[in-house]
Amino acid sequence: MASENASTPATGYLRPEIDVSTLTEVLDGGYAGIRDLVRTNLAKHASVLEEADELGIDAFRERVREVVVDMASTGQTGMGFPAAYGGGGDVGASIAAFETLAFGDLSVLVKVGVQFGLFGGAVLQLGTGRHHEAYLADIVGGRLMGCFAMTETGHGSNVQALGTVAAYDVASREFVITTPDDQARKDYIGNAARHAELAVVFAQLEVGGRSRGVHAFVVPLRIDGATAPGVRIEDDGRKMGLNGVDNGRIWFDGVRVPREALLNRFADVSAEGVYESAIDNPNRRFFTMLGTLVQGRVSIAGAGVGVAKVALAIATKYAVRRRQFEAAADTGEQVLLDYGLHQRRLLPLIARTYALHLAQDGVRTQLHEVFSGIDDDAQARRRLESRAAGLKALATWHATRVVQECREACGGAGYLAVNRFAALKGDSDVFTTFEGDNHVLLQLVAKGLLTDHASEFEDLDQLGMVRYVTGLAVETVIERTSAHKLLERVRDLLPGGDEWDREAGLLDSEYQLAMVRFREEHMLAGLARRIKRGIDQKRDPGAVFSQVQDHVIALARAHVERLVTESFVDKVRALPEGGEKEALGLLCDLFALSTIEADRAWFMEHGRLTVQRSKAISREVNDLCRKVRPLAVDLVDAWGIPSAVLRAPDLVG
Repeated sequence: MASENASTPATGYLRPEIDVSTLTEVLDGGYAGIRDLVRTNLAKHASVLEEADELGIDAFRERVREVVVDMASTGQTGMGFPAAYGGGGDVGASIAAFETLAFGDLSVLVKVGVQFGLFGGAVLQLGTGRHHEAYLADIVGGRLMGCFAMTETGHGSNVQALGTVAAYDVASREFVITTPDDQARKDYIGNAARHAELAVVFAQLEVGGRSRGVHAFVVPLRIDGATAPGVRIEDDGRKMGLNGVDNGRIWFDGVRVPREALLNRFADVSAEGVYESAIDNPNRRFFTMLGTLVQGRVSIAGAGVGVAKVALAIATKYAVRRRQFEAAADTGEQVLLDYGLHQRRLLPLIARTYALHLAQDGVRTQLHEVFSGIDDDAQARRRLESRAAGLKALATWHATRVVQECREACGGAGYLAVNRFAALKGDSDVFTTFEGDNHVLLQLVAKGLLTDHASEFEDLDQLGMVRYVTGLAVETVIERTSAHKLLERVRDLLPGGDEWDREAGLLDSEYQLAMVRFREEHMLAGLARRIKRGIDQKRDPGAVFSQVQDHVIALARAHVERLVTESFVDKVRALPEGGEKEALGLLCDLFALSTIEADRAWFMEHGRLTVQRSKAISREVNDLCRKVRPLAVDLVDAWGIPSAVLRAPDLVG
């Protein structure tokens, strides 16, 4: 994707000229207005970053609540809700706002996510008119605080096995919510310890003594500030970070709520105790219900990218100011970013952050189209759920890696709390495990690939899914990804046929795409064959799947990296000629080649890289780093992070 000038020897290389504001417009896309509103609000409330260190935990929680309510008054947090209830009627804008909010204090971000994304989103997506009329306007305005009570101490990601019970009492026409034991207590629930008046509680519905699976209910937690009868709440206490969010544990001791408290978009119980649902299959009903909550994963993926941007902006600005050691006898000390190693540490991470930003654009668009009814069918929803799960995993792992690398790249100064890395590290670390543990999410992605996201998938429980994945589905995969077809596909994509070890073509996007596509297809075929071998040996399907989980995760990673690469290539191709396109072309090459380089062992093991070509890729990555280096500050400035929230006076000046 690099320009012609960029592929010439360094002595004749012409550096692209970037207009930072133009590049910001490219990145902000159609959501520049809402992003600028968030930037304004972040600058207004920048003091909350210092207050996180200065205030006690109770005072800081109250301060975060004040900031969230104030932001709600500007319309920033309600973009995803219908206009009739004070919202903006634009799901895509709500995600863009959340992504941008990640530049600031992350307790504020997560409080917003809990209140408007999880709690408000559940009422909107799982409820019907009666719930919308009763609650949405006050939720959107920040007047009614709530929480999302799904996770339990004993069941984490296995939502179908939740222990909380909601039994219907025909005589009183009420549901009775009960926590049978401590394993079934709701845990880590944001907003629960202090501020939530209502909870959306996920529980096993029992009607007439028969279990109907997990459903959601609106349950009062506090009445006039006092804990509601039958409810017990315990503060989770201090955490690694996010101490402005009041996480808590909740127990229910025979709490009675009216029949209308059931969020009944997908199922209802009549006054006489008759269970009704338009979706007959209980597993399909469960997955349909959870599918409406995919917005949380899309939001957290975007937040992970935002965190990475902040860390890289600080580290890059420090690296062009801080000098260390003389490069030659007749020179002064050299700035850090002029060292090849420092370029290698930071610049591929900037390229990957741009890549993930552009992939996030695609998932956000998919989400908006599905939830706005523009492209809303079963296949579109399954594609969205898979992409959201995979990108959430890669983006949040990326954030964790970037924060650590950037902290180290800033030496002792990066360890000082005033320079933001302490908060970034502590507050973002949990991103890898909430809204779905990343390893669990990648298994979801791989299962979809093994079954071509078949509709039968939603009809099955967890055990049924494993049996289905390890059954007939793999036969189709094996047929589709036969070695002969794979080789032909790769040959067709390569300009030079099967002569892979030429020096030419490394900067050809078709070559880069062919490599990541081949890796994914080969891993998919290999995994299917491993599963089939185990099943042919009459082994238990669960045991077979468990033993290939390392291949499952590798396949899912390869799949998401292929999608990210395609997003980047497509974006660069679509841009008008100019410095911004050339700069993004350099970053696209750097991302693609550093991705291949990072997995060079796999490519060499499978005959797709010679030793010579592998070395050539490393040389090219080094050369791309040298070309990107003069652009580095402009590239991080284009993210539009308000200077007030960088909060690193020793590092950025």
